[in-house]
Amino acid sequence: MTHKIKLTVNGVVRQAEVQPRLLLVHFLRETLGLTGTNIGCDTSQCGACTVLLDGKAVKSCTVLAVQANGSKITTIEGLAQNGNLHALQTAFWEKHGLQCGFCTPGMIMCAHDLLQHNLNPTEAEIRHGLEGNLCRCTGYHNIVAAVQQAAVLMRGGAL
Repeated sequence: MTHKIKLTVNGVVRQAEVQPRLLLVHFLRETLGLTGTNIGCDTSQCGACTVLLDGKAVKSCTVLAVQANGSKITTIEGLAQNGNLHALQTAFWEKHGLQCGFCTPGMIMCAHDLLQHNLNPTEAEIRHGLEGNLCRCTGYHNIVAAVQQAAVLMRGGAL
C-alpha cells in the first residue's frame, strides 16, 4: 500500500506515491535525486542527513516521507540562489570548514537553522547549535570559524 504525498522541496512542489516506511532521506536521494543530503549512520547519530523541515533542522533519517507531507523541505542544494552560493556555503569554503566534505551539508543546514534565530552567536552557542552533527576530519575549529564568518556576511557586514 502506498501513500500519495505532496511537499515543496527547494521551492518546487513535488508529488509522489511512497511506501509508508520510506525515510525522507531516501525519498530525497533516490526519488528526487538530491544526493547532497548524505546517509551517514542510519541511526540519527551523525547529522549528515540534516535538512530543513518547515525551516527547522531535522535529521531526515528520523522522518518518514509521509510525515513530511504538506511540508517545505530545504536541502543543501536549495541554499544557493541564482547560481550564487549561500553565505554559509561560501564561508565553509573560505574558512576551510571541511576536509572530506561528508558532514558538510548537514553542518551547513544545522548552522542555517541556528543563524535564522541568532545572527550573532558566540562560539559556545555555535558549538551547542551544531551538537549532534559529527565530523571525523576537522576538529570543528574551522567549522565554527565558518559559521562565525557566515553570520557576519548574513548581517550584511564586510570581512
